Amino acid sequence: MVKRTRVGRSSVYGFVLASLLMTGQVNALEPEHEIRRLMLATEEAVTAENWGEAGEYLNRLQQLEGNKPADYFYFRGRVMRESGHLNEAQAALEKYVSQAGAEGEHYNDALKLITSVEKARKKEGARASNSSQDKSEQVAIIEPAGNQSLDKLKQLYLVDSDAQALIMHANTLLEGAGWRSDQRIVRLDEPADIAYKLDKRNDVISIQESRREDNERVVKTTESMGVFGVNPQVEWNCDGSSSSCWIYDPRDGSRLMKLSLDSEKTEEIARTLGRLIKTMQGAGQSGS
Repeated sequence: MVKRTRVGRSSVYGFVLASLLMTGQVNALEPEHEIRRLMLATEEAVTAENWGEAGEYLNRLQQLEGNKPADYFYFRGRVMRESGHLNEAQAALEKYVSQAGAEGEHYNDALKLITSVEKARKKEGARASNSSQDKSEQVAIIEPAGNQSLDKLKQLYLVDSDAQALIMHANTLLEGAGWRSDQRIVRLDEPADIAYKLDKRNDVISIQESRREDNERVVKTTESMGVFGVNPQVEWNCDGSSSSCWIYDPRDGSRLMKLSLDSEKTEEIARTLGRLIKTMQGAGQSGS
């Protein structure tokens, strides 16, 4: 316990201002300046190994519209590595390397971290395989939907709600899975042609699609999906001929989201969406 007997006026003012910033009550900066401010705060928190604080800044950055600098993905990769979310860590670090290139400040460190994550994933895979040898089904390996997994997500995203943690997790995955007509080079200054973002209100999931037209105009549409009566097993598929993956609408099997050609990430997004539906269904039944 730290005891303070004297606090100056400037310290009190600084504390109040910091509190307002952390709760989002001060929002005078334009998005590009706010992104820069939060990036500096994230860098300081990571340098001090304050992973919870760094995670909060990164989550706030995620909610801001506008292009994030490449370092955003490096710091997200480090935080997720420390939180044990290896898939997300590797995806973020690989995106940093792709965008920053060999000239990036953290290029060598990012490559080392990717190797470290790969080793950790192999160890986890071996443990999971050994623990499942006596089981006729390996559902736990495919979909770790236990309370511990949700608790880790809530800890990572600094929220109390299971559903909100799953939404933030899905949006983190969707952020790196946007579809592009030219997927040979993914550049920071060229946003995805089609991108998605999830939100929820009561027992309804909203799916916002942002579609970039030829004139650079962005058209946003939102589709609402009530969770009751919906199968939480969300189907997906990838098509190499069209360089895209699809997540299908669990209500009627139609195409719901068009993503980049990444089967592993698409599978995880579909699984997370299914878990969100199941979680919201359970919350609605318990509250009725």
